[in-house]
Amino acid sequence: MNDLNEQLKKLFPDHQPSNEPEQVEETPHELFVQKEPMICKYEKRKGKPTTIISGYEGADEDFKILAKEIKSKFAVGGSFKDGEIIIQGDYRDKIMKFLQEKGFKTKRVGG
Repeated sequence: MNDLNEQLKKLFPDHQPSNEPEQVEETPHELFVQKEPMICKYEKRKGKPTTIISGYEGADEDFKILAKEIKSKFAVGGSFKDGEIIIQGDYRDKIMKFLQEKGFKTKRVGG
């Protein structure tokens, strides 16, 4: 580490290092709010109930973050595949309420 400081002093002899920590402004990451409602549907896949959420218009990374939030909030398994969140079990009502609290419009499809 001292070698680096010595090299920097040679390159910039007039520079005075400050001991103040740098301030980095953090902007909270906001999810994209869309015009069309997100589709919450119920399907049976291989005989097991699944809840599928689709219709998100924002970035895939944001949708993955949302999938992770849903899975951890409801303590369920699931995955993100082909622009859809697939949750194990029938959690349509709970997920729709959660999404509406976040400011999304939702639409219930099936059963």
